[in-house]
Amino acid sequence: MGENRHIGILGTIVTIIILILLILLTNVDTSKMSYFKSLGDKISRPVQIGFINLKNKISGNDNYFKTMDELKKENEKLKKENEELSENLREYEVTKAENELLKEKMNLTEKYAAYNTVSADVINKDISNYGSNLILNVGTKDGIKEKMTVISDQGLVGYIVKASKNTSTVKVITDPASTVSCNISTTDESVICKGTLENNQTLRVTYIPLDADLIVGDSVETSGVGQIYARGIHIGTIKEIITTTNAVDRYAIVETAVDFSKLNTVLVITN
Repeated sequence: MGENRHIGILGTIVTIIILILLILLTNVDTSKMSYFKSLGDKISRPVQIGFINLKNKISGNDNYFKTMDELKKENEKLKKENEELSENLREYEVTKAENELLKEKMNLTEKYAAYNTVSADVINKDISNYGSNLILNVGTKDGIKEKMTVISDQGLVGYIVKASKNTSTVKVITDPASTVSCNISTTDESVICKGTLENNQTLRVTYIPLDADLIVGDSVETSGVGQIYARGIHIGTIKEIITTTNAVDRYAIVETAVDFSKLNTVLVITN
């Protein structure tokens, strides 16, 4: 009973308070209410701004990820285009090399039009101070035989020492066992050019007549003496003249016109 009584009194008090608040609010001037509204706005505005910033940030993240996705796609596209360009460049380089090789062959054929020739590519090299041979991609099926002369755009290369059906071997003029009968541009006398052990790009000129007047820079060509080389094929130029105490033993060094380390295309003279 005591508890119910206390609850009833508490309810009555709450009811009276609510009625008083309603009367006060009804009689309050609306102009004064603007103060509370303003105060509420001041309190709620930061919260609203915070929500707006949060929203913008979320939207910004969406745009960021969207931009990243677009950049990734663009990067893949550029990568693919770069690969295609690289492939095109490789094809261009191959085509360019093939055209240059074809041009070199045509120039060789035109330059030595007086001869019957077979064009050949060097497929292997064994150039050293102890032996100098080239392997060509032509053989007996192409009409190649032993002792045929081999030339390049720069001059004399050597001669065929072995021919199989599909390939042939060339002994180049710088081989120590090679000898070539030559003429020097300032004299009609014949001399002998031999390969040396010292340098695979030079020849030694020996058996020089006593009255022969050699000059550094003189051109050296084949004399046509012998059964291998035709007359007038350029060999190289005199680089140095060595005079000994015995005039008979003097000799000269000839730098070959052909750079054998870079030799890729040759002609084999078949007649």
